[in-house]
Amino acid sequence: MTIILGHRGAAGTYPENTMISFMQAEKLGAHGVELDVQMSKDKRVVVIHDETIDRTTNGKGAVKDYTYEELKKFDASYKFKDKTGSCSIPTLEEVLEWMQSNDMVLNIELKNDKIAYRGLEEEILTMVRKYEMEKRVILSSFNHFSMMKCHQLAPDIETAILYKTGLHTPWAYAKKMGARAIHPNYKYISDATILQSMQNQVAVRPYTVNDEQKMLELTALNISAIVTDFPEKAKRILDNRK
Repeated sequence: MTIILGHRGAAGTYPENTMISFMQAEKLGAHGVELDVQMSKDKRVVVIHDETIDRTTNGKGAVKDYTYEELKKFDASYKFKDKTGSCSIPTLEEVLEWMQSNDMVLNIELKNDKIAYRGLEEEILTMVRKYEMEKRVILSSFNHFSMMKCHQLAPDIETAILYKTGLHTPWAYAKKMGARAIHPNYKYISDATILQSMQNQVAVRPYTVNDEQKMLELTALNISAIVTDFPEKAKRILDNRK
């Protein structure tokens, strides 16, 4: 069965990477959510996509230059303030706590391909174990060394290789890196590669699929998952296929 992962929650209609966005993704029919993590100055794992707070909050500067107490004072409602009111930047722990009330999947993307946050992998793995989320979490990153490190530290927790452009035999590369999945940009993966990867027991979860025709094509292949800003669209398409 194809599952729906809400990209940064329900980022098409709610402020990305906020608690309200994750809660709405669940209400809209997503089976799980994808989020991004960085590290604050005081080594808290915080949920935000960019290395700076400039785009998604009313503040400016690098995430790593603020403590979490400082970060949470900024408004992360992005372009949806009129709809949601003020939203704070959540911690990963907040999200894991909320997920104790449901059975959703959580895809944690480590944003450590530009800044090497020391101890990020260890901190995330500690929290995943604390909340007994080992079977519900997928770790992904464009930093494949980081994914190899996570696999070595916690082989029982699934890792996935994120990539933007084509990879030759990506299923073989994923297995070599200890990963159980690939998360490709949907524009650069062929149907043949999707099918071959899945035949080789490597899950395929392309991002960020917002076009309904593309959703139809991918779900027709029984793809492992689609990552989308609009989980309600994907749910409608999946429901129509039943």
